[in-house]
Amino acid sequence: MNGKTLVAYFSASGVTAGVAKELAQALNADLHEIVPAQPYTDADLDWMDKKSRSTLEMNDPASRPAIAPAELDLSGYDTVLLGFPIWWYVEPRIVDTFLESHDFSGKTVIPFATSGGSGIERSESSLKAHCPAANWKPGKRLTRANAAGWAKSL
Repeated sequence: MNGKTLVAYFSASGVTAGVAKELAQALNADLHEIVPAQPYTDADLDWMDKKSRSTLEMNDPASRPAIAPAELDLSGYDTVLLGFPIWWYVEPRIVDTFLESHDFSGKTVIPFATSGGSGIERSESSLKAHCPAANWKPGKRLTRANAAGWAKSL
């Protein structure tokens, strides 16, 4: 990877945060957490509850959960690694909020995801649709155990 790198991530339970920190350390990259304006509770994340916040958000493609205010200037970065847990086979809607809130023109963006079993392929198609200006590279589903090795292979 050329130029300065940012690892931006959303983590609901801490799993993706752990992977993001491993990547940032391995790449000597800056780290940015995508923080929801309204934090998710355990009840919000109960995917078995059809009325839980996460279920309602994921069932509404137009949903764009608010992000807590944060200073982030992407102009100094050439590459952004974008991390998230996979919800309903794609990225959480708050990641779409993040993509649509920043200018990724000319940036190389590489997604990474955490999941108990779902692949990242459907997320990759969705991310490209939400942010066509980025130069998307293939992503990977990661764990803390394989994050640093993957980072060094980029």
